[in-house]
Amino acid sequence: MSENPLRTVFMGTAGIAVPLMNALNSEPGVDLVAVVSQPDRPKGRKMMLHPTDTRACADALGLPVLQPDRCRNPEFLEELRALRPDAIVVMAYGQILPPSLLSIPRHGCLNVHTSLLPKYRGAAPIQWALWNGDPETGVTIIRMDAGMDTGDILAAAKTPITDEDDATSIHDRLAEIGAELLPKTLTAFTAGRITPTPQDHTRATHARKITKEDGRLDWTRDARDLWNQVRALTPWPGTHCVWEPDGRPGVLKVWHAEPVDGPTVEPGQVMKSDRAGVDVVCGKGALRLLEIQKEGGRRLAARDFIAGNSLPVGTRLR
Repeated sequence: MSENPLRTVFMGTAGIAVPLMNALNSEPGVDLVAVVSQPDRPKGRKMMLHPTDTRACADALGLPVLQPDRCRNPEFLEELRALRPDAIVVMAYGQILPPSLLSIPRHGCLNVHTSLLPKYRGAAPIQWALWNGDPETGVTIIRMDAGMDTGDILAAAKTPITDEDDATSIHDRLAEIGAELLPKTLTAFTAGRITPTPQDHTRATHARKITKEDGRLDWTRDARDLWNQVRALTPWPGTHCVWEPDGRPGVLKVWHAEPVDGPTVEPGQVMKSDRAGVDVVCGKGALRLLEIQKEGGRRLAARDFIAGNSLPVGTRLR
């Protein structure tokens, strides 16, 4: 590495990017000259404008922030060129970078991706690793090219997926892993100590964007599949089913569950409802609902929910 600090621009928007931005800002060989975030968005019932997670952190650190509507805007690209970045690091920014941007830094653009590439290229790698029941996941740092997560690999780190994990715990752990891996990878790569490794494109899989419709539980499926679905979609968009406590259909949201043994009867039927939880028959086995929420109600442990709501044995969920 040269004696001069590496002039670096960080592009990120979501909360998972904040630990990595902090790590770069603390790295002695890195000069974080600017942070690029998507524009602030209105949130809450009053739809008041709130800063993005990275913008809020950058403001606290006294770092310059750029927030173009589109990162391909000519005016923004000129601002970026004027910063004379040696490298640009991207993590959860939320827009596709055009070739005109990728070519600006002399060492190129590095992307920190939350999967073990080439597996789970795309928008929701954490969710799909959980939903598919993978035993492990991780972080991969690539030198970006014009494709979607197709660039050469510079570094990777793995972590096991345990039965206690959900999307929130994996999200937080991968942020920590990325924050540890990024500074040393950036400095080693720009110093010529890392030889990029091309991805095996024949092994690539795609992690499409999650939608609210993905949250519907299909009781004809295996209980373990539904358990993985619940873990993958917590906290957003969450999983749910339909119940009819008073003859009218309503939404029952499932926050926490576990697979258990169950009889071979009609899927969707409540076979047990007590302090241990609410057991619902699945296509194979049963899913024990441990934390649930009715429409307009509070999120409750199942034992507290059934104390105030009718969910007896024989109830049909769909």
